[in-house]
Amino acid sequence: MQRFIRLFFAMKNIQIITSAANPIIRLTSAVVHTQRRAAKEGLFTVEGLRLAEMAAVSDWQIRHALVTERGLTGERMRALVEQLIKRGTPAALVTENIFATLAETDSPQGILLLVERRKTQNLADLPQGRDGEEPPLYIALDRVQDPGNVGTILRTADAVGVTGVILLRGSADIYSGKVVRATMGSLFHVPFVTGVTAAELAGFAQKEGLQFLVTSCDAGAETHFSADFRRGSIIVFGNEANGVSEEILIASQHIYIPMRGAAESLNVSTAVTAVLYEALRQRLT
Repeated sequence: MQRFIRLFFAMKNIQIITSAANPIIRLTSAVVHTQRRAAKEGLFTVEGLRLAEMAAVSDWQIRHALVTERGLTGERMRALVEQLIKRGTPAALVTENIFATLAETDSPQGILLLVERRKTQNLADLPQGRDGEEPPLYIALDRVQDPGNVGTILRTADAVGVTGVILLRGSADIYSGKVVRATMGSLFHVPFVTGVTAAELAGFAQKEGLQFLVTSCDAGAETHFSADFRRGSIIVFGNEANGVSEEILIASQHIYIPMRGAAESLNVSTAVTAVLYEALRQRLT
């Protein structure tokens, strides 16, 4: 198999890297291990076969791909590498030891992509609805900091078909490895904007004539079942410990998810799921 893989790479005229001092390895290592360098370079990594397959069929720009001999023993992996080469992505075969210094997962599958981040968008650049037939449905995350929550929320937003996801300043880095893996590829499908301020969000809602809703358990809140999600809407979900900021609470209409048990609250990703599927139910009927 090793001889076959070497022949496979020779036929494709693909680079073989055996030194950690190689410029591609040094750049990838810096992106993996240094958040500031990753942001400066405008890059992030995608690790794992399924995520790499989804990136390969997206319109995101892939700088290069790193694979191992062990990974290439699988037919799916070889098909993926051929697909990447056809789309013009440089690929390199690296040693298991080098790959181990770059991998962030416990059981690496032998494929890692270095992908270009999307340039920061403005709120006005978000899609305005579903093919012009349905009012927009946006969700905003106010300082939601747990990477697993942010990634899961993007995956749910993708499943429901939200128009866009807005991440306010203080939320988890959407390009961190944990967030990317938790999205299960939905990162490549859902329009999003990062680094938005509370004032910008409220101004966007007002300018676009959107219903501005926030999840908050207070005396003036109504259940999320009573909200009319068929209207164009922004729904804001807050920080895991402190909820939504006062600035947004003042400017918005409050809704809550009713509970009958002894639990004090829901995990934020669970709350997003409950509200979004009520919105989807209303829009489907």
